[in-house]
Amino acid sequence: MLTELATVKARLKIADSDIVDDVLLTGFMALVSGRMQNDCNRVFDRAVNAQFEFRGDEHDLLVDRYPLESVSLFETKNSEAEGWVAVADPVDYLISPGRAVIELRDQLATSRQLGRVTYTGGYVLPADQGDKGEVPAGQTALPAEVEQSVVEQIAHLYKNRDRLGISSVSGDGGGLSLDKASWVWLPAVAAVVEKYTRFRM
Repeated sequence: MLTELATVKARLKIADSDIVDDVLLTGFMALVSGRMQNDCNRVFDRAVNAQFEFRGDEHDLLVDRYPLESVSLFETKNSEAEGWVAVADPVDYLISPGRAVIELRDQLATSRQLGRVTYTGGYVLPADQGDKGEVPAGQTALPAEVEQSVVEQIAHLYKNRDRLGISSVSGDGGGLSLDKASWVWLPAVAAVVEKYTRFRM
């Protein structure tokens, strides 16, 4: 997840020893982290030997985990029966300055074939960072603004947990209107979501 329970509880000024709402908060953490990744069209957490599939005639590979650290293998597939076959010749590629795109000099195959790249990339999540937020050389910590945005959205959900799904309450007769909107980001969080959104094809 894109933050830790202790961080959320600190934001809400809930003592570590108070575990009454830990399950609820953990659920909100999973919900907001998942929605952040879905709306940003990417996977934030770092993975070694992650794989990304693409059409064989593509030149710019917009992998779903970045920043990119390294590329280890290219493969092609002509049919399900044959399966994936490693590209024997060296592949000439360049990693973009933003470390988000693998630029191929030549296409690996045709549009009727598939390509696959194995690579290492993504951010080191808070749970995997050291006590002081340090990460090994060559790796990148999850940006603080991403984690803080997740924390603020969780805090908003928690503080309004008794009103979730309610858009308005009228005084006369106690009328209740239910909000059927799928999701609303806090304005500051929405700006971060937009900033970190991966290009959508």
